[in-house]
Amino acid sequence: MTDATPSIETVLVPVDGSEESITAVEYATAIAEKYDASLHVLYVLGEEVVRGIETDTIDREAVADEAAAFVDVTAEIADEAGVPVTSSTAYGFSTTQKTRHPGSAILDCAEDVDADFIVVPREPSPDEPGEILERAAEYVLLYASQPVLST
Repeated sequence: MTDATPSIETVLVPVDGSEESITAVEYATAIAEKYDASLHVLYVLGEEVVRGIETDTIDREAVADEAAAFVDVTAEIADEAGVPVTSSTAYGFSTTQKTRHPGSAILDCAEDVDADFIVVPREPSPDEPGEILERAAEYVLLYASQPVLST
């Protein structure tokens, strides 16, 4: 008889600084804890931020500091559960590559970190327009080779 329990070693959770991202991190941490896996947090930069960085109208250091502060919050959530966490940042948009968008950035990262499971925010709050990741969720759900939980 074989063990039917899936092997999950790395859970990927893309974030964008939204409240929905925190919810996704909480779910991803619970999954990582259950399977004794690690968590990789991917901070995805949106189109306006990327354009601002590329045209020098937005301070690159300020963006990096904001992303790092948010990732620190996500790391605290994982640390409380005893889940090891790593992180990276990706442009979710490119002015030079037509195929670069948040969904492709997430799937590229999933391949790079050898993710076995992805948790992606999907539902925007009723008071706010959709954030970066809610727009990418459908793409990830359609094209990911790993199981995906959309929160």
